[in-house]
Amino acid sequence: MPAGLCWPAAAALALLFLALLLALCRHLWALRWSLSRDRASALPLPKGSMGWPFFGETLHWLLQGSSFHSSRRERYGNVFKTHLLGRPVVRVTGAENVRKILLGEHTLVSAQWPQSTQILLGSHTLLGSTGDLHRQRRKILSRVFCRAALESYLPRIQKVVSWELQGWCMQPGSIAVYSSAKTLTFRIAARILLGLRLEEKQFKDLAKTFEQLVENLFSLPLNVPFSGLRKGIKARDMLHEFMEKAIQEKLQRAISEEHSDALDFIINSAKEHGKEFTMQELKESAIELIFAAFFTTASASTSLILLLLKHPSAIEKIRQELASHELYPQHQNCPMAPCPGAGRDSEQQLLTTASDAHEDQSQLPDLIEETELGGGCSPDLPALLEPMHPSSSPQPRGCRCPLDISLEQLSRLRYLDCVVKEVLRVLPPVSGGYRTALQTFELDGYQIPKGWSVMYSIRDTHETAAIYQSPPGGFDPDRFNVTHLEAASRFHYIPFGGGARSCIGKELAQAILKLLAIELVTTARWELATPTFPAMQTVPIVHPVDGLQLYFHPLRPSHGGEA
Repeated sequence: MPAGLCWPAAAALALLFLALLLALCRHLWALRWSLSRDRASALPLPKGSMGWPFFGETLHWLLQGSSFHSSRRERYGNVFKTHLLGRPVVRVTGAENVRKILLGEHTLVSAQWPQSTQILLGSHTLLGSTGDLHRQRRKILSRVFCRAALESYLPRIQKVVSWELQGWCMQPGSIAVYSSAKTLTFRIAARILLGLRLEEKQFKDLAKTFEQLVENLFSLPLNVPFSGLRKGIKARDMLHEFMEKAIQEKLQRAISEEHSDALDFIINSAKEHGKEFTMQELKESAIELIFAAFFTTASASTSLILLLLKHPSAIEKIRQELASHELYPQHQNCPMAPCPGAGRDSEQQLLTTASDAHEDQSQLPDLIEETELGGGCSPDLPALLEPMHPSSSPQPRGCRCPLDISLEQLSRLRYLDCVVKEVLRVLPPVSGGYRTALQTFELDGYQIPKGWSVMYSIRDTHETAAIYQSPPGGFDPDRFNVTHLEAASRFHYIPFGGGARSCIGKELAQAILKLLAIELVTTARWELATPTFPAMQTVPIVHPVDGLQLYFHPLRPSHGGEA
């Protein structure tokens, strides 16, 4: 230490030197990306900040959530640059800008997920494929979501939704809706799409492993101990090991046409198109199917429940529409006699079975299968578990005749369709999509350099759309009841993306949400278990920060309606 320089002064000098060094590093980092602009184009790079060396603005993005993009959009405009997850990114908002990107697939841009996502999901997926390979895979997978396939899934989905919701109503305390919705959608994905027959412990272990995979899909590409990517790779390897065993068993069994699942459709469709999938391709396709149907649908389901709670008038309108189509109140119109074939002994057996299922749901898959094959009424678990009061007025038995709603019936429920669309507009599960620029092109007067990532914003585009009669910030399902709005809102409303990469499973997702809404409004009421509504987290999937704590109660059946 120089003579006469005290320790506080030395520390201050060291801090000043460190600050100057950091400022220099940040300046050189920004200069490095400024020099990467395409010099063949006279257009400037978009405004924005590239953050810190290597890390960019990733930490800001993860911590700030939706406010990260909205604050920068207000500062820099609808097109701005940043650096996320190890790559330079141009964030894009606005229908016209999004339209250019989505319709420019395979020419201007190509699908480009973060490196961590590519590593964890694999190269044999629809998400990761490009060009002719993408077209071929999409053609094969389209059979999974064709109308005939959806019709075959629908009755089984209804059974799962009914059983899960009755379980929510039996809980003595509050439930975390987001966690419960993930259980519901994972059960649909694993059992109905993949045909997996699991013990409840296996099911929970598999769901936990899959959740670990998804939580680390958007992480820094650092495969080092304790990193997010390393945790994701461990979860991926465990899932692949499980899926390989399940697929081998499936291939050894004869496929039943009556109860074909999505994996059966994929195997058969690939053969019809002259392609035999390898085990690795089948494993990655299975994981991708769960990924597509699990977290995003759980997010949308949670948002549906939250927004209906905030807007009870929408619940009443849904009930009125169901009543006009003779779909409500179905459970209140059940006959006073027991379910077909249910005598006193079988009624007691149902009571015991329901009570056991409430304590331990390990029997749930078998019970659901029995109701699928039996064709009779399914037991109303909350009603079965209620104590008997001999002095009370006569009540219909706890029998819920299955609705067996078809796709054609769902399509006639216009207001319900508007509600689902509005939920997906206000709280789209995925905030945006990734692409890579195949060539330098222009957006809003700026150049998008070849090789840079482009992230189009779904949420911001919805929030800034000016085509609706009511303000886009409010919840108004009737906005979608306007004639010819669908064509006008093609790129103002993009919860499922658009163009060549529009979500192939959007019809299935919407059907699940509609069936859940019908089951909710016809069998349950729900209320907030916390003083205020929770804030929403947007990365990587939209969900309430506290999981949305709610109390669920069964509607009491009576001759005159709700008691």
